[in-house]
Amino acid sequence: MKKLFVYLKNYKLECVLGPLFKLLEALFDLFVPLVMAKMIDEGVSGEAGSVIFKMGALLVLLAVIGLTCSITAQYFAAKAATGFSKELRSALFKHIQKLSVSQIGETGSSTLITRLTSDLNQLQAGINMALRLFLRSPFIVIGAVILSFTIDIKEGFIFAVMIPLLSIVIFSIMLITMPLYKKVQASLDKLTRRTEENIAGIRVIRAFNKEDDAVRDFKEDNNLLKKVQMKVGSIAASMNPLTYLILNAALLFVVWFGGVQVEIGGLKTGQLIALINYMTQILTELIKLADTIILTTKAVACGDRLQSILDTVPEFDIETGVDTIKTDYEHLLIFDNVSYTYPGASEEAVSDISFTLDMGETIGIIGSTGSGKSTLVHMIPRFMDTSGGSIIYKGINIKDYKISTLRGYMSIVLQRVSLLSGSIRDNLKVSASSASDEEIIYALKISESYEFVSQKKGGISFKLTENAKNLSGGQKQRLNIARGIVRKPELLILDDCFSALDYKTDAAVRKNLKSMGYPHASIIVSQRVSTILDCDRIIVMDDGHIAGEGSHEELLKTCDVYRDICESQKIISDAEEEIE
Repeated sequence: MKKLFVYLKNYKLECVLGPLFKLLEALFDLFVPLVMAKMIDEGVSGEAGSVIFKMGALLVLLAVIGLTCSITAQYFAAKAATGFSKELRSALFKHIQKLSVSQIGETGSSTLITRLTSDLNQLQAGINMALRLFLRSPFIVIGAVILSFTIDIKEGFIFAVMIPLLSIVIFSIMLITMPLYKKVQASLDKLTRRTEENIAGIRVIRAFNKEDDAVRDFKEDNNLLKKVQMKVGSIAASMNPLTYLILNAALLFVVWFGGVQVEIGGLKTGQLIALINYMTQILTELIKLADTIILTTKAVACGDRLQSILDTVPEFDIETGVDTIKTDYEHLLIFDNVSYTYPGASEEAVSDISFTLDMGETIGIIGSTGSGKSTLVHMIPRFMDTSGGSIIYKGINIKDYKISTLRGYMSIVLQRVSLLSGSIRDNLKVSASSASDEEIIYALKISESYEFVSQKKGGISFKLTENAKNLSGGQKQRLNIARGIVRKPELLILDDCFSALDYKTDAAVRKNLKSMGYPHASIIVSQRVSTILDCDRIIVMDDGHIAGEGSHEELLKTCDVYRDICESQKIISDAEEEIE
C-alpha cells in the first residue's frame, strides 16, 4: 500500500494545503465555545449589550472564515484524490498491458476489472477523506481537551480519561475489520466473474434452459457476499454506539460535576456551556474519525489488492530489445527444439518442435483438439515465452526483439473474434492506424467481406455493437481476417479462424490470400484438412509433438495420425451426402 503513494508526487502541494486549511477551520471552531462563554458570562449575565453584539459579530466572522477554509480544503483534497486515482489507474492499465496472456488468465479478467473500478474508487474515497479529516479530527479532540483544562482542571480530567477509552475501541475495531474488508472484495471478485460469465454466455444458458441454475448460482455468490458484508458491517457499526456510550457518559459527568461547580461558584455558567460544547465537538469529530477509519480501512485493503497487481513481474520486458533487422538471415522463421509448459502444469504442452518457414511459403498446422497447435503459434508473437529451445525470426532470437518491433512484422488472427464497438473502419484501423479507405476495402475483398459490408448502411462506416452482436459469426470472422490483412504483415498467422466459414467461402479466402500483391509468409492452423490441403507444407501435431511434416500426398503415405484425420473427415462427408 505504501508504494502507491508515489502516485501522489504530482499533488504534493494539494496534499499539504488540504489538511492545512482543515486545521485552520478546526482552529476557528475551537474558539467558538470560548466566545460563547464570554458572551454568556459577560454579556447575558452582566447585561452588557455591547459585549453580546461584539461576540455575536465575532461568531459570524469565525463561521465565514471557517466555511471558506473548509471549501478550500475540500477542493485541494478532491483534486489530490482524483489526480492520484487518474495516475494510478493509468499505471495499472499500462502494467496490465505488459503482463503475458497466461499471467492475465491466471489473475482473471473479472478480478482485474474489480480492482480497476471498485477497489480504485474505494481507495480514492479513502484518500479524499483522510486528507480532510485525519488531521482535523485529532486536532479538535486534543485541542478541546487542552482548552477544557484551561477552563477547569477537574473537568479536564474527565476529557483526559475519555480519550484513551475511545482510542482503544476505535483501533480495536479497525484491526478486526481490515482483513474482513479484503474478504469482501474477494467475494466481489467472484460475483463479478459470475456475472461476466453469465452475460457472455447468455445464449448458451438459454439454449440449454439453464436460467434457473444461473440464477441459483448467482444467488449463492450474492448471499456469500452479503454474509461477509453483514459480518464486517455489524462489527464496524458497533463503533458508533460504543463511542456514543463513552462520550455521553463523559458528558453526563461534565454536566453533573459542572452543575455542582456552578452552584458553589467554582465555575461560571458560560464556562459550563463551553465545556459541553467542547464535549459535543469531541463527540462529532470522533464519530467522523470513526467513519474515516472505516473508510480508510477499506481503502488500505483495496490498496493492497492494487499493489499486488503492480507487484506482478511481467514474464518479459516489452520496453527493451533490438528494433533493427538483419538482411542476411537464412530462413524467415526457425523453430529450434522449442518446448512450452503452462504455469502449474506437470507436463509440457509442446516439446521438441523444430521447423523452418521461408518468405513466400505457406505452412499448414493440423491436429486434434489439445495437440498444441495454438500454443505453438502463440509463442511466435510472444503471447507466451518458450520454456526451452529458441524461435528465430529473421536471424534474431525473438526474445532479443523489442516486443513492438517483433509484433510489427506479423499479424495473428485468432479463432475467438474480438471486435470493438465502433465502425468497421475503426476496427480494421486497430491493426494499421494509417490505413486508407482503399487499403481497408482491399482487405475486405481479400477476406470476402466487402459484399456484405457494402450492403450495410454507411459501408465501412457501419457501427458495430459491443462484441459485434449485429453481425453473424461468419461475418465477424471474415472481418477478423481482414483486420489481420490490412497491415500487410510479413508473417500472417491464421489460428483456426476459418471455423465459422462455409467450405466455399473458406476456399475463396485462401485463394485470395495467395494473390495478395506483396511478399509474405503464412501459417494456417486448422482442424479441417480442406483448409490446409494446398499448403506448401503441412505439420501434423499430436500430443504436443510433431507427428509428421510434408505435403498432403506425402503425409497420407507416411503419417498415420494425418491419415486418420483425413479418413474421419471423409467419413463425415460421406455421412452428410447420405443424409442429403
